[in-house]
Amino acid sequence: MSEHVPAEAHITHDPAYKTVAADDFAAMVAVERYGGRSAAFDGIIGATHDHFWDPHNPAYLDFTQDFDLEHEPLLPLERFPELNCAATAHLDEGQKIRLANQIQRWTLSNILHGEQGALSLSASLCDILIDPGAQEYAANQAREEARHVAAFSRYIAARWGEPYPVGQVLGEFLRDIVLSPVVYKKLIGMQMLLEGLAMGAFANLHAHARDPLLKRLVQLVMTDEAFHHKFGKIWADRTLPKLTREEHERVEDWTAEVFETLLFNLSSLSQRAYVYAPFGLDVAVLRDSVRERFSGGRKNSLREGTNVFRVLVKTLLKAGIITDRTIHIYAAWVDTNELDAEGDTMIGDAIAAEGIEYLRAINAKRRVIGQKAVTPGI
Repeated sequence: MSEHVPAEAHITHDPAYKTVAADDFAAMVAVERYGGRSAAFDGIIGATHDHFWDPHNPAYLDFTQDFDLEHEPLLPLERFPELNCAATAHLDEGQKIRLANQIQRWTLSNILHGEQGALSLSASLCDILIDPGAQEYAANQAREEARHVAAFSRYIAARWGEPYPVGQVLGEFLRDIVLSPVVYKKLIGMQMLLEGLAMGAFANLHAHARDPLLKRLVQLVMTDEAFHHKFGKIWADRTLPKLTREEHERVEDWTAEVFETLLFNLSSLSQRAYVYAPFGLDVAVLRDSVRERFSGGRKNSLREGTNVFRVLVKTLLKAGIITDRTIHIYAAWVDTNELDAEGDTMIGDAIAAEGIEYLRAINAKRRVIGQKAVTPGI
């Protein structure tokens, strides 16, 4: 274990999640280690071929598809609170469309940064997970996160040229979980909090995006994310029942604190003031106008099935991280009884399943010539 973090702070009761210090390479080449592989992750590792896709191959995503950002919004204008308040009432239709697409550029840019954070975190797990199965899964996820980074980079380049900088709140959250030496913060931070937010965001985009390329892109990403979520569920199923009361409270309190921070700050308008400035909009005036127009707006928006935070709360609730101690924090925003009654199916599962069938049809045409896999017509 890291010399700066007591072993008990990692909360890795299950041998599959045992860790060593990142610089302890001797532990990685210890002879006895290779025979100690857990089978817990073999199912999701073995299913990788079912959702293989290549963002650089037009058989999967055709980035030559055009979309007129000047005259058509990527999402319907009613999806943007800023465009439905008094502060923007003076903007004409063309200005509203351009502003909506710049807001969406900011959102997709932060999704890109989030995927990079997931890539970096997955790679960091490879340095500390001692179980060969867990390490292989982490490496596999790093590979999949890398193609997400490539895909969103290509999409943003095709539509705008370059992404916006990472938002302050997301940037700080990503930095904290990537650099944290504490294993449970890495696993909950990525596989439950970050993946829960991602699945909600992607489900929302898939439901409302008008650009067919964007719609397909998020569906393909969701085919991967559904399996990443399963890795987090395996951790929860194998670890949470073994926690002491003190350990569970530590995990629960940290998770609730992060939830509130993200809920109140992740999409705050002040983080993207530079997006509004070219349209002559003062962010403080805009924020007050949105609040006046949508009193109780955040709570009302969380009732949507595809709302990112509703999906996140359901992920935490089903994992068993939320108990009676902290449920009031979440119940203030979502109907937790309704979530509990919904069963284990997540909002993105059906979209991901449809995406996997799409990929199977493409991948069935792949053939191996020598050592190179080729898709006919490419």
